[in-house]
Amino acid sequence: MSIERVAIIGLGLLGGSIGLAVREHAPGITTTGYDRDEGVRRVARERGLAAAVCDTAAEAVREADLVILCVPVGAMEAAAAELADLLPDGAIISDVGSSKQSVTEALARALPGKTIIPAHPVAGTEESGPEAGFASLFTNRWCILTPPEGTDEEALAALSDFWAKLGAMVEVMDAEHHDLVLAVTSHIPHLIAFTIVGTASDLEDVTRSEVIKYSAGGFRDFTRIAASDPVMWRDVFLNNKSAVLEMLGRFTEDLTALQRAIRSGDGDALHDLFSRTRAIRREVIKEGQDDGRPDFGREDHG
Repeated sequence: MSIERVAIIGLGLLGGSIGLAVREHAPGITTTGYDRDEGVRRVARERGLAAAVCDTAAEAVREADLVILCVPVGAMEAAAAELADLLPDGAIISDVGSSKQSVTEALARALPGKTIIPAHPVAGTEESGPEAGFASLFTNRWCILTPPEGTDEEALAALSDFWAKLGAMVEVMDAEHHDLVLAVTSHIPHLIAFTIVGTASDLEDVTRSEVIKYSAGGFRDFTRIAASDPVMWRDVFLNNKSAVLEMLGRFTEDLTALQRAIRSGDGDALHDLFSRTRAIRREVIKEGQDDGRPDFGREDHG
């Protein structure tokens, strides 16, 4: 089985980047795109986010081998249901959402009997919309596939090959395990960023202008994460509730231990924690998942 025609439903950062990456890295694949927002479709045509940007979902998916739903997790079931009677026989249905158990269940309800292989390209920026996409977004980033039990092996291999062509490293994982891993590596860090930036903006003894003016590197990087698409992240937390709450409980316990160490002057405990976390940072850089240059390689070190 080979994928030759891809329909992209939703032409924001991820959908647009898929289209641009296919054009650059897999020119033998034909893309169609659709977004329910007419303004997004207009920008998508101007930027060439798909070979053909269609005015209806029916037109976009008519001949597709692979349909990728690039919509917020909370909108996944409704978007899939609209396509239920339009999909070609044998088409693979996938997505790009960052919670996988809820998506698997939603797509199974909306598209019974269809070949469904949820996916999560672990890539993105704080930007959103059709202007934000770029062809190299997935280069050397992981794309995690979470096939349900009994998934056709040829379809799984074809989807793996598709993401590899776009420059991604592909991993296959159980949906429940994926959600726990991503709760630790992505969802809780975002929740912390949203919280600390919100706390800073609410302080009475430190003015908002001072928070902005004197933002040191740490707070500045939190603001980058906290600028992420609010609709997408609202849906992520609501749809990965169980794993997020489990990890949030663990984080709260660790934070309490840290408070205790600071209050009691336990310098050894603090030094041990900071040494372990420093080692994790080195391993992230070694894996090629970030830039090891000072200040993340920024030219502006202010």
